[in-house]
Amino acid sequence: MSIDIERFDPDERERWNDLVERSSQTTPFHRYEALEVLADDADADAQLCPLVGFKGQEPVGLFPAFRISKGPLSAAFSPPPDLKVSYLGPALLNFEKLKRRKAERRHDSFVSGCIEHLDTEWNPNFTQIRTGPWYDDPRPFVWNDFDVDPVYTYVVDLTVDRDTLLQSFSSDARRNATKDSDADVEITIGDRRSALRIITQVAERHARQGESYRLSPETVAELYDRLGSERIRPYVCRIDGEFVGGVVVTEDDSTVYRWQGGAKPKTDVPINDRLDWQIMTDAMDRGIDRYDLVGANNQRLCGYKSKFAPDLYTYYSVQHATPGLGLVSHLYKQIR
Repeated sequence: MSIDIERFDPDERERWNDLVERSSQTTPFHRYEALEVLADDADADAQLCPLVGFKGQEPVGLFPAFRISKGPLSAAFSPPPDLKVSYLGPALLNFEKLKRRKAERRHDSFVSGCIEHLDTEWNPNFTQIRTGPWYDDPRPFVWNDFDVDPVYTYVVDLTVDRDTLLQSFSSDARRNATKDSDADVEITIGDRRSALRIITQVAERHARQGESYRLSPETVAELYDRLGSERIRPYVCRIDGEFVGGVVVTEDDSTVYRWQGGAKPKTDVPINDRLDWQIMTDAMDRGIDRYDLVGANNQRLCGYKSKFAPDLYTYYSVQHATPGLGLVSHLYKQIR
């Protein structure tokens, strides 16, 4: 089955974004504006390659990739490393009505065509892809000799009513989310400055713990500017008028993502439970179906996130390295 692979350029951003909105497997970071921001922050010489597959005139999939080079080494990423974007990779279109055999052949042809295009254009020594949780079939990568590992996230179903959702929480999550405290707690959706403040707080907490946090507040502010306040929402919590913490969420028509934030505050008030409940109830009011807690791989953090009775979803880490280059981890560190 012949699938033609085309590389879109900035002049076709509206066409690309239209396809993003038509696919059920995309995330807010698939939008062209977000890809440009990520490319700018990934590396001074990073190249963006937004690929689209066509069967005749019909689009069948999107596949954004980034090339990063260090000396003689070249790598292809989707998403780029160290920018706290958990998912990207391919997203399919117009597969819903196809019978399984035809759908699988078309899917395999699309992924194979994108890999061939990247190999021809970039000849990467190393390729790393993390698919989104709505992309549920990584077998075309296995068939193209990639290593595929499952990874996990938690997703809360927001299609139920509020009382049903709240009663599904653990007892401490119910109490923390709704019980009034002696302090004056206010949660609001902030602006660009709020996003800067939340990310600065997260970066400072990582620094105190001796951990790397490469995502800059300026990059998040640029995403806010480019994607707009309907897709980047900084939730801010104040106690007695003072900023104590917040969460930056991203959003599309069906899902709100708990992207960055939730740093442990300097207060005994359980503000993160309150923030998550506020995010969920606001999303329900807007008709959003899902709350992706973004990650269920860190055992310590799972203890917090699992309080909200989420479903476990699988996404995939996909890798391929050119033979003879030694350990993939060594190559990856060199590229970074």
